[in-house]
Amino acid sequence: VQLQASGGGLVQAGGSLRLSCAASGRTFSSYAMGWFRQAPGKEREFVAVISWNGGSTYYADSVKGRFTISRDNAKNTAYLQMNSLKPEDTAVYYCAASRPLSTVLAGKVDYWGQGTQVTVSS
Repeated sequence: VQLQASGGGLVQAGGSLRLSCAASGRTFSSYAMGWFRQAPGKEREFVAVISWNGGSTYYADSVKGRFTISRDNAKNTAYLQMNSLKPEDTAVYYCAASRPLSTVLAGKVDYWGQGTQVTVSS
């Protein structure tokens, strides 16, 4: 599985962005999809994960209620809708594919995409 993340950019605090993660391969729908982020000088951290069929989602406490993860298996794409963005959300965001879902929560991911930069100005 190859992953291509896009949609990052510069936004003011309180604004919104939607990240996309396009996957190649016919087995996309069998993988849980996740998003992680890494801020300068910090370790990469879990943001959100969605199960293979979209039936289960989990979020980091820091983004709960503001971010929404979704997927469209027909388009081999996962999304991260980010609302009410804060300066502390500034980071490089990475998408990930793995199975089972628990491996995403553990950070032991099968496949990583390249990062996309999100910068939130105050």
